Amino acid sequence: IDAVRGEIEAATQKGDYEKASRLKYGDLVSLEKQLDDAKKSVSARGEDALLQDEVTEEQINQIVARWTGIPVARLKEGEREKILHLPEQLHRRVVGQDEAVEKVSEAILRSRAGISDPNRPIGSFLFLGPTGVGKTELAKSLAENLFDDEKNIVRIDMSEYMEKFSVSRLVGAPPGYVGYEEGGTLTEAVRRRPYSIVLFDEIEKAHPDVFNILLQILDDGRITDSQGRTVDFKNTIIILTSNLGSEYISEGIENGEITKAARDKVNEVLKRSFRPEFLNRLDEIIMFKPLTRENIGSIVDILLSRLAKRLEGEHLTLEVTNAAKEYIADYGYDSVFGARPLKRFIQAHVETPIARFIIGGNPEAGSTIVIDRGEDGLFLTSKAPANA
Repeated sequence: IDAVRGEIEAATQKGDYEKASRLKYGDLVSLEKQLDDAKKSVSARGEDALLQDEVTEEQINQIVARWTGIPVARLKEGEREKILHLPEQLHRRVVGQDEAVEKVSEAILRSRAGISDPNRPIGSFLFLGPTGVGKTELAKSLAENLFDDEKNIVRIDMSEYMEKFSVSRLVGAPPGYVGYEEGGTLTEAVRRRPYSIVLFDEIEKAHPDVFNILLQILDDGRITDSQGRTVDFKNTIIILTSNLGSEYISEGIENGEITKAARDKVNEVLKRSFRPEFLNRLDEIIMFKPLTRENIGSIVDILLSRLAKRLEGEHLTLEVTNAAKEYIADYGYDSVFGARPLKRFIQAHVETPIARFIIGGNPEAGSTIVIDRGEDGLFLTSKAPANA
């Protein structure tokens, strides 16, 4: 409700009365009705339901998190425990990239121990490697484990900042130009969410002037936007991704590891593409290996376990045979695009049949959905609950 009221005020100030009216007499009324219904529901369960003699630590954490955008709702687990167990948590989502997980975890450990420069971001990394090998997944996993939500990512697509005139959009348009009041896409996002991952995707496509902004962030941990406000990056993790040198990484694998010759070739490409002062300010340059067939099997397990968890909310159990998992791994993986097509394959050949079954079959709560492999591909069967 507070957010909608803020939008109404902003729309009114801009003279967008149509939007202000729609929010005021549509969205706001709906939200206030939901709040009123919720209060009545709680009151119906007892007069003292809304009253407590004292508030709990968890309630205070939740309120502070809501007001500030700082993830403190999970302070029950200490910061120390989070950092010490970070590698294990990252491995649950990121498959086949032990070196990447180790280097990222160590850099964050140094920062949290106070050894690193306190005026710089928590960590700054350049992720290199072919597409679909886990670069973005590692960023999401970091956001989830350090900032409580994988959505705490400020993602900047650098292909939108290839021209000189577009660079100013990061920190905001100068006074007198269109968009001045809106702030910068980068600075405004970090100002609103100071504890987050800042992901610069395909950094090699950015205009050279972008690196002047990045150097200031990596050096001082802050920048000033077009409206004169200082935006603090000290509580962010900076991740830059690039496909530069991917062909050398893909071709330079021996015994499951990237060879020194391949690393040297990639480093030569980096030196030709980026200024030395930029590369020297990064905490780590991390190379991601192509995924193996074994890795793909593990990723299939992870994706199916997420689907099973979502089906639990519908009071259904998912059972996928080993033959079906092998089929998904064989036909869903693409050596060019990595693991990304797996998700689309599961959506088309597993989730869609399940959705059709739920809508058309109206299964009773507690039923088990079985996905197996047949002659023509995957097929679905169901088992009634044991107590039926």
